[in-house]
Amino acid sequence: MSQSEAAVRLAVIPGDGVGPEVVAATIPVLEAALAVDGIVVELTELDWGGERYLREGAAMPTDAADIVGQHDAVLFGAVGRTDVPDDELVWGLIIGLRQQLDLAVNIRPVRAFPGVPTKVRDSDGVDLVIVRENTEGEYVGAGGLAHAGTGHDLGIEVAVHSRRVIERAAHHAFALAGRRSGRLALVTKSNAMRHGYPLWDRVVREVSEHYPDVTMEVVLVDAMAARMIQAPHSLDVLLASNLFGDILADLAAVLAGGMGMAPSANVRTDPGSVGIYEPVHGSAPDIAGKGIANPVACMLSGALLLEDLGHVGAAARVRDAVAAALVDPSHHTADLGGHATTAELSSAVLRKMEMHR
Repeated sequence: MSQSEAAVRLAVIPGDGVGPEVVAATIPVLEAALAVDGIVVELTELDWGGERYLREGAAMPTDAADIVGQHDAVLFGAVGRTDVPDDELVWGLIIGLRQQLDLAVNIRPVRAFPGVPTKVRDSDGVDLVIVRENTEGEYVGAGGLAHAGTGHDLGIEVAVHSRRVIERAAHHAFALAGRRSGRLALVTKSNAMRHGYPLWDRVVREVSEHYPDVTMEVVLVDAMAARMIQAPHSLDVLLASNLFGDILADLAAVLAGGMGMAPSANVRTDPGSVGIYEPVHGSAPDIAGKGIANPVACMLSGALLLEDLGHVGAAARVRDAVAAALVDPSHHTADLGGHATTAELSSAVLRKMEMHR
């Protein structure tokens, strides 16, 4: 969508747990950031998630992809309830929707904001991005359970890796690295897994030939986990499979202050398609309804959404206002060691945005 258009058509799926709380805190921030450019937000709220599952037996309707496809983007809160099996909701909503929309790539930026405490030394200034393949690998859903209940239960989980899917994730990662520092690390486990990850190595090396200005290294996933904590400043863009990218991105969130600071974007590699933008902290049922959830991950996911729609200035306003608010410890929520509520942090971000217009 170009800057000249007057509205952003946004599908909103608040979901479960703290999802509705962080989404409610984020919408006014996105509206304020776009209003500077004379752009309004047209919202369609969708009641998909755990309550719908309990009421109708499905977390989302069968034509969900068609419904969200009528919008410019999707802002998603969280999925998960203690009274519904996780796999029913995760597969019945977020993973299912990613696959229906063919959202090939998951982008997980990790940025350490000044003033935000972390559990890791020397994390100041960390700014890296994990590009995660989003539709295959161990999350493809292939396999089954044999001999269930016999005492000899056998669980079979089949990982699927295809050239086409690896190529499109790799091209996205290399293009991103070219716009950043020109450094990319491919994360695999090809020393122990004989088929899928050697294919990753071969295909990504072939793709790298199209990006001569990007330097690539290959790092085994266990070595990368250690390096991420010991030398995070040595990293910029990481390319990983669905499983490895998921695990490493959650680990990397510690560098930024925790899961409440971790945004994500689920996108296709072709322009003009509908992406899903979501915080990665989950539904956090233990704090749901208390008004203390950190909305920053959702706000930063919203910034990714705006950026991908071409509203670069509005995205920068969101990030700058978040950064300015977080410098003051009185705005920190409990996960950051503070006492601010969700609403108080959201209000602080809105005030900072107003001050810097």
